[in-house]
Amino acid sequence: MTHKERTNTGEGPDVQFGSNAVRLSMRDWVIATSIVLLVMILTPLVWKHLEAFDPQTGFRVPYDLSDDYWTYQRLVDRTINDKRILIIGDSVIWGEYVDPHHTLSHYLNELDGETRFANGGLNGTHPLALQGLVQHYAKDVKDSRVILHCNLLWMSSAERDLQTEKEMAFNHPRLVPQFVPGIPCYKAPADERMGIVIDHHISLRTWVNHLRVAAFDSLDVHSWTMENPYANPFERIRLESIQLKDAPHSLPIAWTKRGIQPQDIPWIDLDTSLQGQAFRTTAELLRDRGNSVFVIIGPFNEHMLTDESRERYRAMSQQVESWLDDEEIAHYAATPLPSHEYADASHPLSAGYGRLAEQVYEHSEFQQWLRARP
Repeated sequence: MTHKERTNTGEGPDVQFGSNAVRLSMRDWVIATSIVLLVMILTPLVWKHLEAFDPQTGFRVPYDLSDDYWTYQRLVDRTINDKRILIIGDSVIWGEYVDPHHTLSHYLNELDGETRFANGGLNGTHPLALQGLVQHYAKDVKDSRVILHCNLLWMSSAERDLQTEKEMAFNHPRLVPQFVPGIPCYKAPADERMGIVIDHHISLRTWVNHLRVAAFDSLDVHSWTMENPYANPFERIRLESIQLKDAPHSLPIAWTKRGIQPQDIPWIDLDTSLQGQAFRTTAELLRDRGNSVFVIIGPFNEHMLTDESRERYRAMSQQVESWLDDEEIAHYAATPLPSHEYADASHPLSAGYGRLAEQVYEHSEFQQWLRARP
């Protein structure tokens, strides 16, 4: 009988593994899975001790790291551990046209005589993105005082409200709700969305993205090495603390010198606005965590608006105030700044931030909020 015949009749040699080079027993699988899980859990924890993070006074997440939610999370953790007040918002809070020492948080600290206000602004965080940022990367903001900025610019049109049916690129797609509520202009495939949802709950993925953004120009290691074939990727990894950059991101020029004309902005109905609902959800989420929340509305550049658009804006601002009153959330609707103290529709220049800080700090409801226990 040939070897082939013996094999077919079962009389041949006992082949235990077939074509597999390695076959794990149940015990081996348990050990391998435990090792993988241990690495996934411990790597981000160990890295926090290896990579220094000592934010200086006036620190803000660098513009180049706007998608680095790991760094933002570390800033939040440090702020809460130091019992400071985090100011959460978009580039208006971050300070698009000013350096770190001329932002709202800086001037509030100057008026207060202490350094208890921290710049928690992050560029491009429209309310839908801000909701995800607070939900997933500011979990330690509990039983604290928090200032939340409301920028109505994001509700000024269907495009900014992300209501257009045509696919459109926008900031921070990984932070927005992936499934509910549906965002008409967001067309990412279901598997990509599911991957993002999983990433929010795995710190290892956030750490990997941190390395990608901070060390490899927002590319994965494979793509970066293809573009830089002679460079050593390990030399790109820095363990020293992020240094403060004393420069604004955009040139600090008043809007009146930019040739911008008054605009007839239509504004979105607040009751149907996706961004408006996201702002409410964020405020409620912060409060449900035991935080004492203070909301700053504006300061929007009303000088840029036509008379009709200005009236619509004020009606929307009053609608937001009414909702905050109903929810018993302390707030201040900023008085318009002088025209020359704006760089564009919503960003103040340095003098504007100083004036805004004085308005907020001297507001009686803000002083009551500061004195009350969170």
